[in-house]
Amino acid sequence: MAEGAVQCGFCTPGLVVSVHDLLSRNPAPTDLEVREAISGNLCRCTGYGRILAAVHAAAASRGAAGRAAGAPL
Repeated sequence: MAEGAVQCGFCTPGLVVSVHDLLSRNPAPTDLEVREAISGNLCRCTGYGRILAAVHAAAASRGAAGRAAGAPL
């Protein structure tokens, strides 16, 4: 939400599932990897810049949480 990636909410469930899968396999994806992972989801509201920013923020947040808990990355 902080990145403004959610607008009407129609595409949100598909994006969440796709991004969760991506981040579980790759904790620090590139823009190209994110674009490939979400390519099956059509968003007509935001454009994809905000979605990419949100994915990178989520990845950074997950990495920080793992480091704080002492978990290996």
